Amino acid sequence: MPERPHTDRRQVLRLAAAAATTPLVGAAAAPAARATTFGKGTELVLIGTAAGPVPMAGRTGISSALVVDGRVHLIDLGHGAFDQFDRAGLAIKNLDAIFITHLHSDHIADLYTLPFLRFGGIKPMTHPVDVYGPGRAGALPTPYPPGRQVPVVHPENPTPGLTDLIQAQIAATAYDLNLRMRDEGWPDLRTLVRPHDIALPDVGASPTGDLAPAMRPFTVMSNDQVRVSAILVRHPPVFPSFAFRFDTAHGSVVFSGDTTVTPNIVTLARGADVLVHEVIDMQIVKLAGNLSPGQIQHHQNSHTDVTKVGALAQQAGVKTLVLNHLAPGDKRLVPDAIWKHKARKGYDGRVIVGNDLMRIRV
Repeated sequence: MPERPHTDRRQVLRLAAAAATTPLVGAAAAPAARATTFGKGTELVLIGTAAGPVPMAGRTGISSALVVDGRVHLIDLGHGAFDQFDRAGLAIKNLDAIFITHLHSDHIADLYTLPFLRFGGIKPMTHPVDVYGPGRAGALPTPYPPGRQVPVVHPENPTPGLTDLIQAQIAATAYDLNLRMRDEGWPDLRTLVRPHDIALPDVGASPTGDLAPAMRPFTVMSNDQVRVSAILVRHPPVFPSFAFRFDTAHGSVVFSGDTTVTPNIVTLARGADVLVHEVIDMQIVKLAGNLSPGQIQHHQNSHTDVTKVGALAQQAGVKTLVLNHLAPGDKRLVPDAIWKHKARKGYDGRVIVGNDLMRIRV
């Protein structure tokens, strides 16, 4: 049957109006009402749950933490993560490592502020923190539409990786860092932030070819508390883009990062206790997003529609599906009940709609 856009648009507007009358949950939630200690066990903390770099009412930028026996592991640092880290009851003294899924701006917006503004002063970061993420892509995609002339920023290294990024941040703020070391006795930040470009196994992946061929997960980091594995996912045109799995003595948690429906997610998440997966509501985005045809096409190609994520979780056999990186993240436009209803399609496990500062015991 043909689509009925006018009816759909009225339905979207009704949903938006209903949501606008409900209290916002997220950044405005009172931190005093939340526990501020983490003991033995594994706990998922949703620091921020919004997709994209644009501020969204009721949600801050994407960032999560997995706390294992009191030790903190961060996954992505979107806008707002610097302040949300404290609101979530997390302590900088317990931060062990940071994992970056990919180098889109909305996932690294506070990668500078969190460690850089914490390396001295009040509540300082006094121990080295390892940061794991993508290395250099190696090539740029063809402009869209084909034939369009696009300038190249920093042609000497147009596809910098994580280490390049952190080194450039340190160089760009050298004056501030030098002043603080001399005037306030702050330590040398270069000894506290330790970047690691994740080496890719030879599986035939490339920035201009197959972004995420079928592959086995590979270990990124392992210690006596947690083993972190990664796998490539499809988030065109970004390369590389990772999903991460954290295996602990208390259970397993998988973070999809940004991705369209990718078989590698099923491979990585097989039998996990929790799958934290990004979602987009393409129906709402098309009708209310005011986006160009090219932007619509990008979202369709690069993200997972909420009506498809349930079947993916069912195939992986995960016990709990947590919806995260919600697009659109504005809670006045898409109520939690709508997200949950659409995500249940094809899935018989537990569905949790992610909200800022939410804590989930594994």
